[in-house]
Amino acid sequence: QVQLVESGGGLVQAGGTLRLSCAASGRTFSRYGMGWFRQVPGKEREFVAAIPFTTGSTYYTDSVKGRFTASRDNAKNTVYLQMNSLKPEDTAVYYCAADVPPVYPYGNPHSYSYWGQGTQVTVSS
Repeated sequence: QVQLVESGGGLVQAGGTLRLSCAASGRTFSRYGMGWFRQVPGKEREFVAAIPFTTGSTYYTDSVKGRFTASRDNAKNTVYLQMNSLKPEDTAVYYCAADVPPVYPYGNPHSYSYWGQGTQVTVSS
């Protein structure tokens, strides 16, 4: 079992930056694969980024490549999503997710058993 709590969302102008954090409970956090997803009203939850394996390799959806960076700090039981050069189309509720590896397909939200409550990111034009 793992519990996830996101933070760091907010309102930012286009071109700005935000860093989302996802704090996890549990001593076995380092063994979990992690993912970031986002959702806007009326649409399905969309894959953003993942660190699905204990190797630490990262994967991104095409629309955020070169702008977003996912990372994890196992000592702090926390994963991060650094978001640079934000665009209005990045506006969404962002969720972190976790499950026991291998998390595959890592871009499918149904591959994850544990979810945070979400944090709102709003990018103004």
